[in-house]
Amino acid sequence: MSDAVENEFIQLIRGRSGTGFGGGIGIDYREITPDRVVVSVEVAPHLHQPYGIVHGGVYCAIAEEVASVAGAVWLGGEGKVVGVNNSTDFLRAVTEGTLTATGTPVHRGRSQQLWRVEIADDEGRLVAVGQVRLANLQ
Repeated sequence: MSDAVENEFIQLIRGRSGTGFGGGIGIDYREITPDRVVVSVEVAPHLHQPYGIVHGGVYCAIAEEVASVAGAVWLGGEGKVVGVNNSTDFLRAVTEGTLTATGTPVHRGRSQQLWRVEIADDEGRLVAVGQVRLANLQ
């Protein structure tokens, strides 16, 4: 992808920040490149399940969005990506603070991509790990 196309796509993503499902849970983009996406999410009561800890679906949603954006930036103008599998493990309960998620590629091919998304708490402890497979669509 050319730098101009990449920067245009990154600006589009940043411009839509705060909208859609990701906006609803508070995803804030910190870094967007074809090789890495970093976001943060402030933990608030609307993200809790009944026991007062972050709902597992929040981790899944963060992993899905991070991988999808990263995969789309990498694929560029060659098509679109769609998630076809999301496997997220929950490692540690979180009740407050800020979550930071970092997505990096495991595999990027002609027809599919696989991304690993690590989600950490304020102290840098891993709280969830997701692996998202994307299909590249023409």
